[in-house]
Amino acid sequence: MRFPIKRFLSYYKPYLCLFLSVLFCALITSSIALVYPLLVRYITKDVLADQGALDIQNVYWTGGLMIVLTVLQNAGNYFVDYKGHEVGARMERDLRSELFAHMQKLSFSFFDHEKTGKLMSRITNDLLSLSELYHHGPEDYMKYMVRFVGAFVILFVINPSLTMAVFCFLPVLGIFSLFFNKILNRALTKNKERISDVHARVEDSLGGIRVVKSFANENIEIHKFNGENNRFLDSRKNIYRAEAIFFNGVETFIQMITLTVIIYGSSKIVHHTLDLADLITFLLYVNYLVEPIKQMTHMSTQLQEGLTGFARFMEIMNTKPAIEDDSHAVTPSSIQGKIEFKQIGFHYEKHLDPVISNLSLTVQPGEYVALVGPSGAGKTTLCSLIPRFYEVTSGELLIDGIDVRHFEQKGLRKHIGIVQQDVYLFDGSVRENISYGNPEASDAQIIEAARQANAHDFIMSLPNGYDSEIGQRGVRLSGGQKQRLSIARVFLKDPAILIFDEATSSLDNESESIVKASLDRLAKGRTTIVIAHRLSTIRNAERIIVLNQKGISEQGTHRSLLEKNGEYSRLYFREFSSESG
Repeated sequence: MRFPIKRFLSYYKPYLCLFLSVLFCALITSSIALVYPLLVRYITKDVLADQGALDIQNVYWTGGLMIVLTVLQNAGNYFVDYKGHEVGARMERDLRSELFAHMQKLSFSFFDHEKTGKLMSRITNDLLSLSELYHHGPEDYMKYMVRFVGAFVILFVINPSLTMAVFCFLPVLGIFSLFFNKILNRALTKNKERISDVHARVEDSLGGIRVVKSFANENIEIHKFNGENNRFLDSRKNIYRAEAIFFNGVETFIQMITLTVIIYGSSKIVHHTLDLADLITFLLYVNYLVEPIKQMTHMSTQLQEGLTGFARFMEIMNTKPAIEDDSHAVTPSSIQGKIEFKQIGFHYEKHLDPVISNLSLTVQPGEYVALVGPSGAGKTTLCSLIPRFYEVTSGELLIDGIDVRHFEQKGLRKHIGIVQQDVYLFDGSVRENISYGNPEASDAQIIEAARQANAHDFIMSLPNGYDSEIGQRGVRLSGGQKQRLSIARVFLKDPAILIFDEATSSLDNESESIVKASLDRLAKGRTTIVIAHRLSTIRNAERIIVLNQKGISEQGTHRSLLEKNGEYSRLYFREFSSESG
């Protein structure tokens, strides 16, 4: 795949004027740096050749010029350092915003295969490396190129033979640098992978910290983390080893070049083909020749890290959502709530067995339907197809007689409310979490939604009422309280279709009773599908659908299914017996 150079350069466009200003200042400061050795040569060679008063005046004028140049150089360096980094930071912000916005568009199937920690690494570390390349790359390459070419030309004019003697070392130094650059780049790539693994391990362990502590398995998690951390250390050690060899090797070359200039230059002084001022000038300019090659590994590493970061950025940006709206997708203004599954089939991956095969089912507007059956029967998957979290792989799924694939996803989902067993609340206040159902809702509407969800009383008992902070994932609330906030959020959304995914299965009896009352209130007048874990909670459902791996095995009311003495009856009495026991 060709590198998308046009896309890479496009991120400069909003800041092109500022970026060119930074490059111009970098050019000026690099040019000024080349002038200093010439001024030193002028003082030592021309001005101090005689001891007259006029020459002292020239020393003062030359010193004044050097002060002016120093002020200009420092001012330019300040602008380059400050505004250059600002350009990089602005571009990093744009890239991060674009990447995050694209991630929001991706389908569930993408996140099923990606670890959150590794995605976080891409949106932080990778883009930081990329911003460094955007800022420092052009600036550093231009700065060192100006110094290298300028120094070489000046030295060649002063003494061609001594210049060529110095230049003979540079190709060897360049080959040495390129060789270790490859070694260092491999080490850096491995290091980037290792830090992503560390992030993934931290995210996985801290995300499940309650499970860790409930099983008293802290030592296991520490052991697993230390394993990743030690692998990261090994990758860093490889980097440091390569850097140590490289930088010490470069220093050796610099010393050899300096010695060559001193010895060869001194011999020329003896033979009167070079004077002391020119030798001093050579020594001052030698670093300008060596520094670009010395920095080659740093710049190449920066280039490699930045381009790798951009490649990883583009890898996600080029990932298309598994589910996309077609060009003629409609946004429903209202939905009655009739749901029809017509001989639908679904599998998560083509090489996996289908989860649902040839299933047909109709749910009428306002009907209260419960789905029951063993684990793996496809209950949750079936409900995930309704809001198009996943797309049917065969057959049709219709809402109000229209194939859901013809609906715009956001517009469809605004009419569907979901209450899950695993409630997710965001870090923030109670008010912010309830208003997530309708960000434009008034305080009165938020309070009314909380009342309908039987949440208002416990909210008012919190230290700051609706402004109380609940912590990440609502850690400061009980399971029943979190569930009631999630129900209040759906009340505020006011959807036509409701999906309850085992919403009370993890609650105690008292909390379950309170939550069930609010769920029943929420379900009135809406098409409701309940995924039931406890069959005792859905006895009043208008229709109960029993699913197994082959599809729908039976359906009817609670009483009619018990009278059939079939699969539902066996499931129900098995649960009744276990609760009695």
